Amino acid sequence: MTTHDTSATALGVLDGIVRHTTVHGIPALFAPRPGEITAGLVFRVGHADETLPTSGITHLVEHLALYHLGLSDLHYNGATASTYTLFHVTGAEDEVVTYLNSVCAALRDLPMDRLETEKEILRTEAGSRGQGALSQMPLWRYGAQGYGLSSYEEHGTRTLTSDQVRHWAETRFTRDNAVLFLIADRVPDGLDLSLPAGRRFPTPAPSSALPVTPAYLRGEDGHLVFTSVLRRSTAASVFAEVLGRALFQDLRQKGGYSYSAEADYSPRDADFATLTAYADALPQKQDAAVGGFVDVFARLRAGRIEQAELNSARGKLLKRYDVPDLGAALLPSYALSLLVGHPIMTPEQHRAELEAVGVADLREVAREAWDGGLLQVPSRGADWAGLTPAPQFSPSGVSGTLHPSLEDDDVTLIIGEAGVTLSTPGGLVTVRYDGCAAMTTRPDGARCLTGLDGFRVAVEPTLYGDVTAERIAVLDKAVPAAAVVPLPARPAEEIPQPRERTAPAPRTPADDSQQTEGRRASGSSGRVSGHFVFVTALATLWPVLLVALLVNGIHEPAIGIAAIAGFALEFWLLHAARNLYRTGQPTTPQ
Repeated sequence: MTTHDTSATALGVLDGIVRHTTVHGIPALFAPRPGEITAGLVFRVGHADETLPTSGITHLVEHLALYHLGLSDLHYNGATASTYTLFHVTGAEDEVVTYLNSVCAALRDLPMDRLETEKEILRTEAGSRGQGALSQMPLWRYGAQGYGLSSYEEHGTRTLTSDQVRHWAETRFTRDNAVLFLIADRVPDGLDLSLPAGRRFPTPAPSSALPVTPAYLRGEDGHLVFTSVLRRSTAASVFAEVLGRALFQDLRQKGGYSYSAEADYSPRDADFATLTAYADALPQKQDAAVGGFVDVFARLRAGRIEQAELNSARGKLLKRYDVPDLGAALLPSYALSLLVGHPIMTPEQHRAELEAVGVADLREVAREAWDGGLLQVPSRGADWAGLTPAPQFSPSGVSGTLHPSLEDDDVTLIIGEAGVTLSTPGGLVTVRYDGCAAMTTRPDGARCLTGLDGFRVAVEPTLYGDVTAERIAVLDKAVPAAAVVPLPARPAEEIPQPRERTAPAPRTPADDSQQTEGRRASGSSGRVSGHFVFVTALATLWPVLLVALLVNGIHEPAIGIAAIAGFALEFWLLHAARNLYRTGQPTTPQ
């Protein structure tokens, strides 16, 4: 990742627009605006810096830091994002000073007596948020790590200890990992922002769970979502405006397929941003909405962009500078750029770049966006548009003991020394122990393993045959302790029990596109591998050779022994072919 100047000297270009200094070692930016003071203390730490077992630790520190403020008429809050945590406040000078001093005092000595209560509050907050149409997109792109963690529940709200939380605050919420901004004409007197020394943490390197892009996946009915990762640039921000306007015009105004059709450009780190496009649609119009979306992108990729479209998008972005007290308006974005190390431009520099953006630039951004895109469709697939299905099954399985499903003869759980595999009619879902992001445990023996790639296998002893305590012990021994997330006991009625078997219904192609175990929600994948074809061919040809051997050697004394060996080999070949088809492995060692 590119390294940029993150020191306060990078703000020299803003002389005359904003002023800057340091407060207790923290870079501070300030610019005046009439009225009350607004302040923000921003730290370079967020969800993407965590692991799945510790997810929520930054959010927890934020809650603990604000606890002592209690009920107040002061307008204040905290926010934890993917790459930063913000404490912000608006009020009179003495109120702002009190707030900032209180936050820093709490960060130096968190009220750990509140730990369990705040954990419960965060779990309640998560339960009330629900899942939005965009919630699973980070998981599919990044897996169960880094920027993908925003798709997951905060596991750390169950298991984090006081020592873990205290260490996170001491190392991440430091003066060297922070920036202060103040919408005021000066730095208020009385500020005590003393924090421990540390270092500026770079934004996390992105992971990838998409081997090929552009890709697509099946999502919920009524929602069409597209995301891509773009290099941060003025042209990319203009393209997002052009795309949003084109989608609104084609999908809503012309086609009448959607009510909401929009696009957004959001910085991810110092070098890259996330482009998000969204459109809704009624079930009977979903296919038309997908077709219209693809057509819009095809037009933009071909460079068929009217100058009026470009001018409208550029004009909207230029209006950002047509405000009074411009320095104050730009302070939050300047603070975040300084925090993550993104180059800071003056309004004049940015205006010049906006004016220089042409249709050819937008065409290149459109191509970059499409090439790296992930499209969530509410209807059938999008292969026809040149997109590849996102991986819905693992490329291979593991060898181990077979545990047939008590509900479905076509499903088998395999517990091995290297990991676990769930063999389904659609394909294999595997989590290897050395790539396990987290394993939740229940006192009743249930285990749920999530891989760094986002695949998930639930091991429910009540749903599979012969999943004994000894087999569960294999998991407990193999998964690293840091990845284990103990969960509380479940009421007996919540422990799953096998459904009563019913007569099998005729299988249709749609049956293989239903949700299976794992992160993937749709699609099917055959298990007729090269090994399976080879072994099946041998199993077919060997009886012919065996008959020829018997006929030609009928009078030989040792023919009986050879026949027994031949039949044993045929039995092994048939057994191996069956296991290759069901599990991807020729043998099933006990």
